[in-house]
Amino acid sequence: MLKLMYITNMPEIAQIAESAGVDRIFVDMEFIGKDARQNGLDTVKSHHTVQDAARIKQSVEKADVLVRVNPIHDALPDYFSSEDEINAVVEAGADIIMLPYFKTAEEVRTFIKLVGGRARTMLLLETPEAVEIIDEILEIPGVDEIHIGLNDLSLGYGRRFMFEILADGTVEQLCFKFRKKGIPFGFGGIASLGNGMLPSEFIIKEHYRLGSSFVILSRSFCDVTKQHHIGIINATFIRGVREIRDLEKECEKHSSFFYDNEKQLIRLVDEICRRTDA
Repeated sequence: MLKLMYITNMPEIAQIAESAGVDRIFVDMEFIGKDARQNGLDTVKSHHTVQDAARIKQSVEKADVLVRVNPIHDALPDYFSSEDEINAVVEAGADIIMLPYFKTAEEVRTFIKLVGGRARTMLLLETPEAVEIIDEILEIPGVDEIHIGLNDLSLGYGRRFMFEILADGTVEQLCFKFRKKGIPFGFGGIASLGNGMLPSEFIIKEHYRLGSSFVILSRSFCDVTKQHHIGIINATFIRGVREIRDLEKECEKHSSFFYDNEKQLIRLVDEICRRTDA
């Protein structure tokens, strides 16, 4: 079954998500350069803190705490360096540390060295430059997991819709390389079943066809900035995770429908792009 990840810095929401079956609570500290490259897009820009990571770690029992740090950087006038940031995140109790928006193998080597085996490492593959040298990156010891960031990678390729690179084979080629190396991987995010511009059930079936291990539950899965009633939030998580798990049981029993799903996904992405152009 896919490991489900949800972004929050709120302990009460983390506990609800964990109780509903979410496997990883995602604390998002990335902010350096993010506004500039995603300017005008309705994307999540969290800018969580080390203190948030520590509070989340203390609030959960079984779920892993995943922390996305900033791209490799020197100290800024008002923010510490990558070395100090990663040390602080380790001290806060992070189980997994994610490196975003890298472009070179040297950045990956620096990241692995700074983590120093004190937490699991996850690379967020979201630049065309990194894709170009992915074979070199996959030879670097110490890479535990990889997640393909569909949004930024699509922006990097100048695509209109983030799932175009899922439909055109880009993601599949990368997944094949990860599988050959035995590195667990995931890609993108999903809404609750039946929702999203591209309904999430099509995406989940692609995760199974490609051998993915994890996925992010998107903001639209449960948007706590718009819904503040704890009871409704709890019910949303319970229902949403249960529906995903039920679909996964179907995926585990069948394989032939994956290829029909792939064709339907490609058709839907093409229709969405045509509507966008109109």
